[in-house]
Amino acid sequence: MRNAQVIRNDIVNQLSTVIDPELGIDLVNLGLIYTIDLDDHGICLIEMTLTTIGCPIADYLVQRVKVAVKQVDEVRNVDVQFVWEPAWSPDRLSRAAKLALGI
Repeated sequence: MRNAQVIRNDIVNQLSTVIDPELGIDLVNLGLIYTIDLDDHGICLIEMTLTTIGCPIADYLVQRVKVAVKQVDEVRNVDVQFVWEPAWSPDRLSRAAKLALGI
């Protein structure tokens, strides 16, 4: 079995392929991913937030996250949960995202 950190990096890399269609930036650089946990049964919990509560593309993002994370061999299923604490703010943006958004 592969090293847990290597698997986690693969999951992060897959999450970085999920682009927020409204902002054109991936979820990782937007700072929307809070927790990544893979258990011994291959169930991956992704805790994430949205830039705004009631975001109209929430269901779309959940489906894209599930498809992306399932690309990692060790992942059998993906559970996406939204969390609202701590609240998202532009401070969570990566440097690259800030540059892309002109912040």
